[in-house]
Amino acid sequence: MAKEKGSGIQQQAGLVRYFDIENDKALKISPKIVIGLAIAASAIVLLLQIFKPM
Repeated sequence: MAKEKGSGIQQQAGLVRYFDIENDKALKISPKIVIGLAIAASAIVLLLQIFKPM
């Protein structure tokens, strides 16, 4: 018979604990800034396609 493996909860507990910790040294970016940068990048690409077609 096959050996029984550990439960999924035990295997994933370390990952949940690891990502639950806040790091003060980490770069924190507001979601509004990320959305704004994405919109700005899209606008730049569209403008480049209009003014500099390939």
